[in-house]
Amino acid sequence: MSGVLQIGAGGGLSVVLMTSTLATVFGVPDCRVTRCGYTGEDGVEISVPQSRVVELTEKLLANSEVKLAGLGSRDSLRLEAGLCLYGNDIDETTTPVEATLVWTIGKRRRQTKDFPGADIIIPQIKAKTARKRIGLVSTGPPVRQHTPILSPEGKVIGEVTSGCPSPCLKKNVAMGYVDAAFAKNGTAIQVEVRKKAVAAVVSKMPFVPTNYYSG
Repeated sequence: MSGVLQIGAGGGLSVVLMTSTLATVFGVPDCRVTRCGYTGEDGVEISVPQSRVVELTEKLLANSEVKLAGLGSRDSLRLEAGLCLYGNDIDETTTPVEATLVWTIGKRRRQTKDFPGADIIIPQIKAKTARKRIGLVSTGPPVRQHTPILSPEGKVIGEVTSGCPSPCLKKNVAMGYVDAAFAKNGTAIQVEVRKKAVAAVVSKMPFVPTNYYSG
């Protein structure tokens, strides 16, 4: 966990991945510190009383190791980590099976089938789905949301939902949905950029190894 945060909390702050605790951080009480994030790195999210937000932010930034980052940085990091953006990569029409997020449904819940959407999701787990979320690496210009994904023969087989240049890999990365027959890692596909077919390949996600700490 960040040494800066440990200093601010007086040391001894121990939080494992996807859990949280209440702590006083740099003199601001009742901060909810959660060991999670949206970048693939070992980070935390801090929920702070509204009246103390500016104060805590300024105290964090007083340390030279802490820098502000914009949404562009966050978006490239989360895409490199293979994390979905709601409204782009998943929405109310997407199932966890299609999005390769079945791991979010506990084994007990799958057995009891007592969760919302079970009547659709359980059959999909058993019989597979017509489409699947994939990662892809492409040549040429970077691809964006709604870019058509093509088979080697030029047939539309899906659509990009997120894409950007990867600062870490120095390549163009994206995720999207394709017909399940083309979802295997290493499959040669194409993307349509400015009405031209550009070579791409289905790639395992995360594109960049994550650094989560589980304790």
